Amino acid sequence: MSTYKIDPLHSEIEFKIKHLMISTVNGRFSVFDASMESSKPDFTDAKITFECDVDSISTGVADRDAHLRTSDFFDTEKYPKIKFVSTGIKHKSGQEYDLMGDFTIRDVTNPITLSCVFGGSDVDAYGQTKYGFDLSGSVRRADYGLVFQAYGGAGSAMVGDEVKLIVSVQMTKVS
Repeated sequence: MSTYKIDPLHSEIEFKIKHLMISTVNGRFSVFDASMESSKPDFTDAKITFECDVDSISTGVADRDAHLRTSDFFDTEKYPKIKFVSTGIKHKSGQEYDLMGDFTIRDVTNPITLSCVFGGSDVDAYGQTKYGFDLSGSVRRADYGLVFQAYGGAGSAMVGDEVKLIVSVQMTKVS
């Protein structure tokens, strides 16, 4: 069994969501950790765990980021982490996979399937073997209690329900 850790300097955790249903707000999380264990070279038996620090959210607008940390959305004092634990991986074709798992926000866990593309591997200048993966998918924020009720209940109409996830990770083989 081989063990892998995420390389945070060469990984990005991003999201996109509609505002007023006419434009897209982009955001990211800058503090995260992930690990993977696998004994197969195609990773179809991989066990993956991921978590990010919700306080590290950034949309490029400090006031909006502060609002997202409140109980209107993530409530980071009560729920400081977003988590993912894999439940299976299915090879589709070529370098494409489906990654299934349990996704947790605000202590609400729902199953999710992410599309995954394996980008290959290489050895870096320090002799470390690196593996690249691009993942994408979406979640409904209402499924996790992220329901903004301000403005007489009109708040939810201001922010789209679908959150698109875009994840690019580089994993380092550690054993």
